[in-house]
Amino acid sequence: MVWNEDMLEPRVTVYASFLASLRSISAVEMARSAFFAVSIFIIGGSVAALWNNALFIRMTPVAGYEYLLLAIESALGGLYLGLKAPACSIGAAGSGSALGFLGIACPVCNKLLMLLFGGQLLLTYFEPVRPYVGMLGIAFLGWALRQKLSRRSATLPTAG
Repeated sequence: MVWNEDMLEPRVTVYASFLASLRSISAVEMARSAFFAVSIFIIGGSVAALWNNALFIRMTPVAGYEYLLLAIESALGGLYLGLKAPACSIGAAGSGSALGFLGIACPVCNKLLMLLFGGQLLLTYFEPVRPYVGMLGIAFLGWALRQKLSRRSATLPTAG
């Protein structure tokens, strides 16, 4: 297969349309998105017990990547919730949020997982793949946000 300039064109077009849809975000939507992102970060981090709090106690040590996963999930989730669009990918966003939470939460603190699989199985098999589950959740949230932005840009009036 020989590489030529035309192979790059679809990627550039997708990237340009994504940037154009990001530029179309109003100040009100950005403020609303920031509010949702901060709320998701605080609530998600507290429930996952990433920091000490009076409501939840974590039984496994916090790994450094969990804060990064939570920050990315919060930013994507905040943008997803803060933007208005004619239609959205709520299934992908919900799946991404659930997988993202499983990626940052303590596996033995999750009562449902403990009941289904038991502590030994969770620590042996689920704990090593937990970062990948979180990244899969981020991928789902990113895809849902991309879908929402593309549907939104399709309904925006074009300048010209």
